[in-house]
Amino acid sequence: MATVTDVLKVEIENKVIDIKNPDKLFWPEAGITKLEYVKTMTKLAPFLIKYSKHRMLTSIRYPHGINDKSFFQKEKPQGTPEWVETVEFNQKNYINLNSAATLVWLCTQAALELHTSFNVHEKPNHPSSLVFDLDPDDDLHFEDVAELAGRIHETLEALGIMDFIKTSGATGLQIFVPVAAKFDYDTARSLNEFFAQYFAEKLRSTVTIERMKKKREGKIYFDWQQMWTGKSMITAYSARAVKSAAVSAPIEWSELNDVRPEMFTLKNIINRLEQKGDIFEPSLKCDNSPQLNEISKQIEAAKK
Repeated sequence: MATVTDVLKVEIENKVIDIKNPDKLFWPEAGITKLEYVKTMTKLAPFLIKYSKHRMLTSIRYPHGINDKSFFQKEKPQGTPEWVETVEFNQKNYINLNSAATLVWLCTQAALELHTSFNVHEKPNHPSSLVFDLDPDDDLHFEDVAELAGRIHETLEALGIMDFIKTSGATGLQIFVPVAAKFDYDTARSLNEFFAQYFAEKLRSTVTIERMKKKREGKIYFDWQQMWTGKSMITAYSARAVKSAAVSAPIEWSELNDVRPEMFTLKNIINRLEQKGDIFEPSLKCDNSPQLNEISKQIEAAKK
């Protein structure tokens, strides 16, 4: 319950953080208040931080909940506590989401979506993974994206490449191909483009690499260009500003045809983690660079 001043105080990692207006509804349709958001993200912290630490954070803030105005935040806001770690990049001071206390503080600031860079800041020109972002056109269904993801997985598996998949939390899927930061962005981008063009050609009736939405002709957009320096993607276990309070959730390949993004929410993601554990964690120690290096050599040879 809120106090008379409508402010709660929470202590985490020896930091005391104010929760003003704890009963404010952030996700009205799902009935999730600021306080419930803080409690859930506190439990998610050990999982989410594995994928956000040492990366530049871009948050999307919704001061009055998902049905009101929002804004992107790259530069740390005024009033950021001194104990929040930051890193300078492109003349901006980005927050590093490296601790549970930082996560809780961000929750109190109505940071409802947490997007992180593809690289850790110590390796500014080396992404940790290739990332294929599959985004369906408005007329398509999630089943269409799942079918494409399955085809991509089969191809990568045949090449001896390990890949990992998560929901975007909205309508799409994101496939991660870990490379242990062995490639610079130019090389990683050329590999991303190679796979995108391959599938756009092989599955031309369903896949497009056309950036302009009006030219996608009802196909699934294989976004290979998002993975770049200075850009970001929703981090694993971040919530999304959608009515269901969906979370960007890692899934098993065997689940692909049985899940929907709205199945994984702030209300049930903890139960899923208790049952299955963090199925994305093996991606942190995976390295596909030897297999991809051979493909990269062939790409370069073809250019000559």
